[in-house]
Amino acid sequence: MLNDKTILITGGTGSFGHHFVDYVLEHYKPKKLIIYSRDEFKQFNMQNRYKEHADVLRFFIGDVRDGARLRMAMNGVDYVIHAAALKQVPACEYNPNEAILTNINGAMNVINASLEAGVKKVVALSTDKAVNPINLYGGTKLVSDKLFCAANAYGGENGTRFSVVRYGNVAGSRGSVIPFFQNIIDNGGKELPITDFRMTRFWISLEQGVELVIKALEESNGGETFISKIPSFKITDLAEAMLPECEKKEVGIREGEKLHEIMITREDSLHTYEYEKHYIIYPHYNWWKDRDIIPGGKLVAPEFEYSSGTNTEWLSVEQLREKLLTDLDNH
Repeated sequence: MLNDKTILITGGTGSFGHHFVDYVLEHYKPKKLIIYSRDEFKQFNMQNRYKEHADVLRFFIGDVRDGARLRMAMNGVDYVIHAAALKQVPACEYNPNEAILTNINGAMNVINASLEAGVKKVVALSTDKAVNPINLYGGTKLVSDKLFCAANAYGGENGTRFSVVRYGNVAGSRGSVIPFFQNIIDNGGKELPITDFRMTRFWISLEQGVELVIKALEESNGGETFISKIPSFKITDLAEAMLPECEKKEVGIREGEKLHEIMITREDSLHTYEYEKHYIIYPHYNWWKDRDIIPGGKLVAPEFEYSSGTNTEWLSVEQLREKLLTDLDNH
């Protein structure tokens, strides 16, 4: 599908961008991979890493806030992956205007530039924090998700198709609990702080995140939200896996933090279909046609909720140790 195609990734110098580029170069022969981001130093490092693929990779310095620059970068682009965002919850709380400019206005710019350039498909990365948001970051990503789903109404019958991929904190990513715990352990700490002993999270690797984006590119008809089926784990079990028999201190949930990650709400269950390895929330607009439902799925039960606290698949302490060795090896 991506052979001889041009793909643009906003925020492409991040962890996701690196893994996406690795995956595409391994499985396809793209015409061009365009990395669109603000940080020249990260682009310089990425150029050095992929020196042998200089004929394929292109680097555009630009901000998603800059609509004119996006339109220039999207000239001739077939597919867009929108990964750029301000993601740190405390930073967004303290700088709300900046979060809105990047996460909401930037999403609108990506949509408008994609429509104008005649891009075939756009996949936007979302987050569990967009579900019943309790912080500004989640609120901006909820608006962004709605914008991308609604944008399908403007593409026409054969125009640009927009879809969303939603997952929680990627295991081992910057700002997540694993590097936080590891830093304490590396400095000789014997006690790990736990915000709440009841806290649970989903486990998803970057590889799984990339594969879900590829699935969305292959299958989407426009307006869907794709969610992977992934296991849950207890934060206390993660602490035990990383530092056996460690002391654990409950320190309280931080502002804007949830006890459990929720990917699908009870309200969304009316439009959610279950597939072998993922769920899809279908849009509820007058332009959506039932014939656009992707074959192979079945409607979930009424009031179904996909939460890390009530998940049916869980990782044990031993399984978490194995995941820490395998899934994080390439981070």
